[in-house]
Amino acid sequence: MAVSVDPRRLYRLVHEGQLCALREELRAAGRADCAGPAGDTLLHCAARHGHLDVLTYLVEAWDMDIEATNRDYKRPLHEAASMGHRDCVRYLLGRGAAVDCLKKADWTPLMMACTRRNLEVVQDLVEHGANPLLKNKDGWNSFHIASREGDPRILQYLLTVCPAAWKTESKVGRTPLHTAAMHGCLEAVKLLLQRCQYEADCRDKCGLTPFMDAIQCGHLGVARLLLEKHKAQVSSEDSLGAQALHRAAVTGQDEAIRFLVSELGVDVDVRATSARSSALHYAAKEGHVSTVQTLLSLGADLNAKDGRDRSDTPSRQPKRVLCPETASERGGSPAPGYRDAIDGDHS
Repeated sequence: MAVSVDPRRLYRLVHEGQLCALREELRAAGRADCAGPAGDTLLHCAARHGHLDVLTYLVEAWDMDIEATNRDYKRPLHEAASMGHRDCVRYLLGRGAAVDCLKKADWTPLMMACTRRNLEVVQDLVEHGANPLLKNKDGWNSFHIASREGDPRILQYLLTVCPAAWKTESKVGRTPLHTAAMHGCLEAVKLLLQRCQYEADCRDKCGLTPFMDAIQCGHLGVARLLLEKHKAQVSSEDSLGAQALHRAAVTGQDEAIRFLVSELGVDVDVRATSARSSALHYAAKEGHVSTVQTLLSLGADLNAKDGRDRSDTPSRQPKRVLCPETASERGGSPAPGYRDAIDGDHS
């Protein structure tokens, strides 16, 4: 006679890979089809944690469905691929698992595998028919996803088996080169520049170039490479007329600002064409104290006005942002009320 069993205990045993104890519990329960968190089955759990012996037992002793989906439409193959468990991936594929099944947001197991640095899993999926050109709901294919992780071996492999994989854009016009540059994947960027034919200063729908992405995220090695090998233009503008210098001011990338101004000769007071704002305006607006100081040290005009005749020292900004050198100019001590201005609400 079957006895009641706590599903939480079963999932814990699977999680821990305790096959013997699990076997006894399931024999006593007489069933293995208990639902877990997020609609998982015991197979999902075994695949996620890489317990091949448990996975095999559940499939072969209990005839569990390898195509079962949870609430996110993930199947066990998604779980094994996303965690890089090659033996589980190979077992599921050998049992006939659908290789290009879709989870929520249209992610395939190959896409999931490309979020990890596990070339062997990627190879196994492709060799079983996975399509690298499929796109998820955001317009990313597997090559694009791999460019975010930046493993050059995976990118090289995908280009070998699918030479057109690089010719892709997301729904907002971003290329794998944008993505690799934004995430500072230097070796991946080198490979993309060598193997692919991206246009210099290719732009997404916001007008951002890979060089802007590298600068605004502080990846100077990538920025230098794009300048040297891809002829990136330092003065390119986004859809609002902002240049790389302005983007760096918004994100508080002081070293990138020094690189642009001191090494590349960018005018520290250059204006974004739409709002007529300088980098100092942007840094002050964002409250980046050190960036304001950096810009002033590079000669930025403290009295510059934007297109609405506003200075970069609006009254709503904390006074330490308005004039970060006030204390030193007064002999080292902040003016009366200065600390209140730093800590208070000036909106």
